[in-house]
Amino acid sequence: MFKRILAALLCATAAAASLTSCGKEISYSSNSETSQSAGENETAEVMNFTAPQKGDTIIEMNIKDYGTVKIRLFPEYAEKGVENFVELAKKGYYDGLTFHRVIKDFMIQGGDPLGNGTGGESFWGGKFDGGTDPHLIHAAGALAYANSGSTATDGSQFYIVTGSECDAESLSSMGISGPALDVYTKTGGAPWLDGSYTVFGQVFDGLDVIFNIQHVATGSNDMPTTPVIIESIKVSEYNGEDLKWYLSDYNYQPPTEAPIENVDLNNFTAPEEGEKVVDIKIKDRGDVMVKLFPEYAEKGVDNFLQLAESGYYDGLTFHRVIKDFMIQGGDPNGDGTGGESVWGGEFDGGTDPHLCHAAGALAYANSGGTATDGSQFYIVTGEKYTSDDFEKLAANGYKFSENAQKIYSEVGGAPWLDGSYTLFGQVFDGLDIVFDAQNVDTDSADKPVEDLIIESVKVVDYDGRAPRWYISDYSTADSEAETTENTEETEAAESEETTAAESETPEAETTAAAE
Repeated sequence: MFKRILAALLCATAAAASLTSCGKEISYSSNSETSQSAGENETAEVMNFTAPQKGDTIIEMNIKDYGTVKIRLFPEYAEKGVENFVELAKKGYYDGLTFHRVIKDFMIQGGDPLGNGTGGESFWGGKFDGGTDPHLIHAAGALAYANSGSTATDGSQFYIVTGSECDAESLSSMGISGPALDVYTKTGGAPWLDGSYTVFGQVFDGLDVIFNIQHVATGSNDMPTTPVIIESIKVSEYNGEDLKWYLSDYNYQPPTEAPIENVDLNNFTAPEEGEKVVDIKIKDRGDVMVKLFPEYAEKGVDNFLQLAESGYYDGLTFHRVIKDFMIQGGDPNGDGTGGESVWGGEFDGGTDPHLCHAAGALAYANSGGTATDGSQFYIVTGEKYTSDDFEKLAANGYKFSENAQKIYSEVGGAPWLDGSYTLFGQVFDGLDIVFDAQNVDTDSADKPVEDLIIESVKVVDYDGRAPRWYISDYSTADSEAETTENTEETEAAESEETTAAESETPEAETTAAAE
């Protein structure tokens, strides 16, 4: 289950995952040409906690309402990275910006003038390659550049690691040993990032400030609901002040977190007679009926209805299918790289706490935020969660209300997606068809080996049928009858194809077999 949480991204584009847009979903492997080799990791001395010399250049980061953070820099291991940050700071580039993305037990990220993770550039303009060095790792308090696939895409955005505790067994399973293993077991951090991001500094005073910030309430895309503002970043000199590298050096008590509001979750509200609903017909499988929620996702519903009525979705495919997670479609390119809203381009569908990612939920895929909604959508299958599962999710920074836990334990779904994607509908009939569709054979990119075709998406009036919200509402007899019916239809179709094939020339028959 948790491997899927780390690996499965509902991105509407095929762009490489980055720290800027993927958070804890970053994989453990690296595709950077400058990545550290296993041999270097095993032997390199970790230099994050080496004392600066008096007069060395340091950074003083003043964060509004939180305090001051002092950072030691490492030009000997990240020359261009340090130069870029120092020069941007000198010209006041960072002053007044925010930490736009905060994930508890992971990191706080800032440095984007647009404030949403899509902007920023280096001191020289555009991007630069800050590289990596095995002497610097992602221990708690490390300062590094966010990137969009490799260190060659470093810019102005940076993050400071908080991370989580690391045990020797887990570290060894990731191939981490030697000095790095010793440091991580003492400090914690985010070891899976090593070798893929440019580390260029380490907090030596104010680590408690960083750990306090990570407890801020966040909304969509991990953005703090109350802005965390960088008042200033100043370039200064080290004057021999005390070095407090580790959280144990502070009399630190984490702030008390407010309980999550237990809002009503209305996914399973029955449609009214005559209400507009959607009929998604999946070829050779059947009809999936969806209740819409314009009261919670007005633009999302409007977009989907207009696209459906124009025939936009007819003939497209579910191009991405992951068992016990979701089926995703609505891309005219058929590979996750295309699609647009009825207004052209992207739109912001937002989120609403009254809808959750229960099994059968309908939502828009996006490429880093609800402001990138388009035509691509997904239907959740998911799986049921136990109390132990919720504890593990909580340990990774996820929070759920009592109502949400009740739904996810009884119905199942994909709870970690809540708050980051625009939910706008719920399957009320045909959920068994969706659950059956998730079992198709797929390739390494989760694309069905045989096309899973959306025959049509029609807007119809609700006909008064009794909603069947839950997979338990579909009896075994119904499933068996449907399977038999589909088998008979398939056999009849194959018989017709065989008859037609027999009338073809031998050459044509051979070509068809080759395809």
